[in-house]
Amino acid sequence: MRLTLFDLDHTLLDGDSDVLWCAFLQQRGLLDPAEFGPRNAAMAAAYQAGTVSVHDFCAFYVGTLAGRTAAQWETLRAEFLHECITPALPASAHALVKSHQQTGDLVVLTTATNRVITELTAAHLGIEHLIATECEVDADGRYTGRIAGTPNMRAGKVERLHAWLAARGERLADFAITTAYSDSMNDLPLLEAVARPVVVNPDPRLAAEARSRGWARHDLHAR
Repeated sequence: MRLTLFDLDHTLLDGDSDVLWCAFLQQRGLLDPAEFGPRNAAMAAAYQAGTVSVHDFCAFYVGTLAGRTAAQWETLRAEFLHECITPALPASAHALVKSHQQTGDLVVLTTATNRVITELTAAHLGIEHLIATECEVDADGRYTGRIAGTPNMRAGKVERLHAWLAARGERLADFAITTAYSDSMNDLPLLEAVARPVVVNPDPRLAAEARSRGWARHDLHAR
């Protein structure tokens, strides 16, 4: 039995879901570009540099959902998938996922981006299992703009993975091979937790770390 974990943004996806989502909302007039645009760009840069706190990063983007129910977001989610996400998922990403599925791996998409934005992406990739940052919902079914539980980022990805496996009656040690794919130094805890870490188009810090440790590298996206 083998477990394969895929990060999403800049790993399978040639882009960042949160950044694309916010640009999409600005184009639809649901966010003010003059006010939100610079904050969004600064947050994306801080993520790449690894200088933003887990809570602040995840809460910033979860906040874009506030005030609407899941049903009210549904049409926009589908349009976002079709217009912004599908074109940014290269054939090489689909092929890599399928190669692991064909060998019988338990394949999981694990992302710091929230479930509302990434649920349809996982389905489009044919990945049944998604671990993502969860969003708080109020008594009326509206998203509050706050995070529910532990954000699925940095060490939180390992914590959430262990909890997910435990709910299935499994442990990491139960798998003959554990593999994780990621582009970002933010995922160093996850990469360290598996037997076979693979860096994908890594950021400079992760590239240096991978070289020093002799980790495998896989380039999905042309640069």
